Amino acid sequence: MQSTDFNATLALVDSTARRAPAPALPRALEPLFDHLAGCQDAAEAAAVEERIWDLWMYHPHRLAARALDRAATEIAAHCHDLAETRLLRLLRAAPDYCEAWNKRASLYYLQERDDECLTSLHRVLELEPRHFGALCGVAEILFAHDDIEGALFAFETALRIHPHLEGARQRMGELREIATAH
Repeated sequence: MQSTDFNATLALVDSTARRAPAPALPRALEPLFDHLAGCQDAAEAAAVEERIWDLWMYHPHRLAARALDRAATEIAAHCHDLAETRLLRLLRAAPDYCEAWNKRASLYYLQERDDECLTSLHRVLELEPRHFGALCGVAEILFAHDDIEGALFAFETALRIHPHLEGARQRMGELREIATAH
């Protein structure tokens, strides 16, 4: 993907419902996503969401999972150079580790490296089209680049997967207000 290729990422977002997740992802995610879509309240959805995140973080190789945990700790401690190096090594060794791509996107987002963030988010969505966190990240990047319509579309897609994402719903309200003011 070329630098800041919003159209390619929007096309990927648009194809979310038609694409299957990567075979490397745990099969236990399938019933959780079905459950998430039908949750009746936010508390139930939060519990299911937590289980989904646990499975996304999981890797069958203990060293890969530990490297991801360390990178997350380094990001939280603002040791961004260490986290980036760790994530680059991890992704070379485990290129289909979806959550490692997502952590790298988070790191780049914090550093305001939007092109690299979008490239990582694109890879997350190639592997896991249901990744509501990545969809929200795409929405934020699009908004930062004045694509309100694209941002709204990405948030709407995330909400179809996870209807109880209150932050996404609130952000959509803010974006609609901005759009009508212009």
